[in-house]
Amino acid sequence: MGKIHVLDKQVAELIAAGEVVDRPASVIKELVENAVDAGATAITVEIRRGGTTFMRVTDNGSGISRDDVPVAFIRHATSKVLHAEDLEAIGTLGFRGEALASIGAVARVEVLTRTAEELEGTRYAISGGEEESCAPAGCPQGTTILVRDLFYNTPARMKFLKKDVSESNAVAAMMDRLALSHPEISFRFLRDGKETLHTPGDGKLRSAVYAVYGKEFTSHLLPVSYEMDYVKVEGFVSAPTASRGSRSMQHFFLNGRYVRSRTAMAALEEACKGSIMVGRFPACVLYITLHAGAVDVNVHPAKLEVRFVNERPVYDAVYHGVKSALMKQDAPKQMHWNTPSGKPALSQQPVPLRGTQMHFAPREQAHAPAAHPQTSQPATPPVPEKNEKREKATPAAPSVPSFFERTESKPDFSFLEESAERTYTPSVPVKKPMVEPVVPDEKTPSVSKAAPAPAVRPEPVRTEIVKPAPQAETQPEVPPQEAPSAPDVRLIGEAFSTYILLQVGDGELMLIDKHAAHERLLYEKLRRDHAAPNAQMLLQPVNVPLSKDEYDVLMQHKDLLSNAGFECEDFGMGSMLVRSVPLTLGSDDVPGVLTEMAGYLLSHRRQIQTEKQDWLFHNVACRAAIKAGDESDPRELTALCLELYQHPDVRYCPHGRPIFVVLKKREIEKQFGRV
Repeated sequence: MGKIHVLDKQVAELIAAGEVVDRPASVIKELVENAVDAGATAITVEIRRGGTTFMRVTDNGSGISRDDVPVAFIRHATSKVLHAEDLEAIGTLGFRGEALASIGAVARVEVLTRTAEELEGTRYAISGGEEESCAPAGCPQGTTILVRDLFYNTPARMKFLKKDVSESNAVAAMMDRLALSHPEISFRFLRDGKETLHTPGDGKLRSAVYAVYGKEFTSHLLPVSYEMDYVKVEGFVSAPTASRGSRSMQHFFLNGRYVRSRTAMAALEEACKGSIMVGRFPACVLYITLHAGAVDVNVHPAKLEVRFVNERPVYDAVYHGVKSALMKQDAPKQMHWNTPSGKPALSQQPVPLRGTQMHFAPREQAHAPAAHPQTSQPATPPVPEKNEKREKATPAAPSVPSFFERTESKPDFSFLEESAERTYTPSVPVKKPMVEPVVPDEKTPSVSKAAPAPAVRPEPVRTEIVKPAPQAETQPEVPPQEAPSAPDVRLIGEAFSTYILLQVGDGELMLIDKHAAHERLLYEKLRRDHAAPNAQMLLQPVNVPLSKDEYDVLMQHKDLLSNAGFECEDFGMGSMLVRSVPLTLGSDDVPGVLTEMAGYLLSHRRQIQTEKQDWLFHNVACRAAIKAGDESDPRELTALCLELYQHPDVRYCPHGRPIFVVLKKREIEKQFGRV
């Protein structure tokens, strides 16, 4: 007698049902998707005890005719697919004809349904795959399906169910995804008699998100709308400040169907890379729309996994859509420098760019009434001696001026209280402020103990701010500017030679990690300029000795080094000669960068070129940035904060560490027992 035999129908049904129905949440998913396909505009779901004993789904869709009800519970019976070519362009959520048959095989099911053409409805009952009754009944248009005693005839499957609370949570999560997938449908979910979800069904995604996740989550969402080739991406992505500790809040919907897509997830996280901290994840509700023939949803009975004919357009559309949303949110803002109380404002000047020097006029000239600007450098006024300063000191010394307040006007730079003209270089290309000594004439006493200017690599381009000439005394005094509505930001100082302290308005204290901030700004500059890197030729080329493996791998990646500003050539005997380096890097750092780069390339041979390039930019920026523990001039800190303010998207260093933290005044007062 042969060993191979045909399975009994009931056994085959139970096996097939296990592929579709594994817990109450999967039953709800299949029934709700059928209601959506039926054109329902309102769907109500009720469960008790996690759904194991009671589940009911009610909709106002097209309903099922009396003749079709028994047929609907036969395996592979469907109204959505007829020919093989229909599988190439599936436009419905269900199409396999397995859901109702699988549910009817492992539970007690009762159906009450009516179409618009029928005068009376139909009541149909089935248990364990066996039809029990089919009779006329009165009911409104639509369908109500009641499922009781799930897995009553398969105790082996029953024991794998979790506690009622866990199963209820799984159903609730499924309902959240279904409600988000179709904001045009009003969803209502009752859990043990208590309503936990009710969406308005007004067709607005934000309304659905608000109903599902609440006000706090919705308030941190950025709109996404992007179309590329035949792929359209719409929805929302969370702001960088509202990142999550897991990917549980990432929702992707493909043609109205909730899916798990590694392609979309990778594009989302790549677009947010550098905007959120390492180990944190963006949240999103994104709708991807493309032609049905460009995707295969017939991969698994659960229909959660999909395959794209071409993944690249989907990746690019999601990436650029999310990136555009983040860039709109992080658009640079204008800033305003307050003048001391009662002082007229200086003429407005642009913020100095990286690699430029700026001359600050003495206080007396800075506040002089403006006439026609001079074309030549005016003579330097006398500088008082130390004892003279003390005799003429004001009762209360002014604090460091408030800076980078947000306003609609252009920047105003009447802020410096210096008594002598100085030359200043912003912090990005140099690590210490450069002060140019005043050249005295015969009538001008020199400033005692003037600090010499440190060497700078390379010499930046010099840009001078032309100071206005004095005006006649009859000129009316310029009234002081009105205070902007934005909160005042004041530099307090530096703590531990590492953290910049800022007072923001009257309610916040901000601490900025100067190394992390400078490192990120340098990294962004290297990324922007990699096509035409800003490099400096070395007066004396640097010879870097390397092992054979290090030498070989660096020679293979000469283009990579060139994009960062390194000009290297073979020097023989396993060494490399470096003739130019990035503008921000010193020659002393060259051997360390190249040997670290060689080690990285040897251990990451399979990484793509862009990831290798990013690592090199990280390394160069880290070495060139201001070091924690090194004291900085207040003006250097001011310039760093000013540039940081112009890049509001910069919140984390390239390694993922936060650049700043904010302490609320109330939190500090709690520590002192004031509140």
